[in-house]
Amino acid sequence: MTTNRSDSTGRPPPAEGFTPRRRPLVDQVIGTLRQRIISGQWQIGNRIPTEPELAAQLGVSRNTTREAVRAVAHNGLLDIRQGSGTYVVATSELVSVMRRQFEGADPSQIAELRAALEVGAAQHAALRRTDGEARQLYELLARREAAWRRGDAHGFLDADSALHRGVVAASRNDVLEAVYADLSEVLCPPLRENAGEQLLPARYTDLTRLIGAIIRQDSPTATREASRTAEWKEGCVQQSGVRTGFGSDRRVVAL
Repeated sequence: MTTNRSDSTGRPPPAEGFTPRRRPLVDQVIGTLRQRIISGQWQIGNRIPTEPELAAQLGVSRNTTREAVRAVAHNGLLDIRQGSGTYVVATSELVSVMRRQFEGADPSQIAELRAALEVGAAQHAALRRTDGEARQLYELLARREAAWRRGDAHGFLDADSALHRGVVAASRNDVLEAVYADLSEVLCPPLRENAGEQLLPARYTDLTRLIGAIIRQDSPTATREASRTAEWKEGCVQQSGVRTGFGSDRRVVAL
């Protein structure tokens, strides 16, 4: 006689080899939409495909697509604009939360928080970086310096940001990397919007010693250089007047 075992809910356990019902289809679509945003396939500012286009791409009904898009928008990653379309506005739910939490906050205080993360990242990067990451940091530093020499303001900002992200990635702390990326997404856009085309020597800081210390795996020097750079960047943010613009000269500073 077969014993009918059951769990605490009174339901019998699934038969051996039986796969429980997959999560609802709408959840799968939500996961797909989030992945396209997180992976960068859909970047901030991009308008995503229309509802009929998405439904056709994913092979689901328009009702399912509509529900999934609304859920992702509710979480702060998408903005549904009537008559215009749906746009990507954040790459993670945490960014949306941070924007609400820090709305009206002094940008210099946000910069201080990000600087603290950068110092810790540099310390750990010097201890944990791989040979491949060391080569990548050297290449990113060279790209930053080349952009500065040719007076390419936007290229310099992009290269500077990539170099700092590279240092954080070399810390080999996934949580630190994720929080840093989200915090940068909150802080950097206002600075970029107010930045201009002019690169001034007074607004430049040399990162050669910082990157060199990380490559040599000299953690104390890397920490010290990161602290120096962080103090400089905090001063730039305080002087930049993010809320009202950089001023009439619209000078570029590193982010």
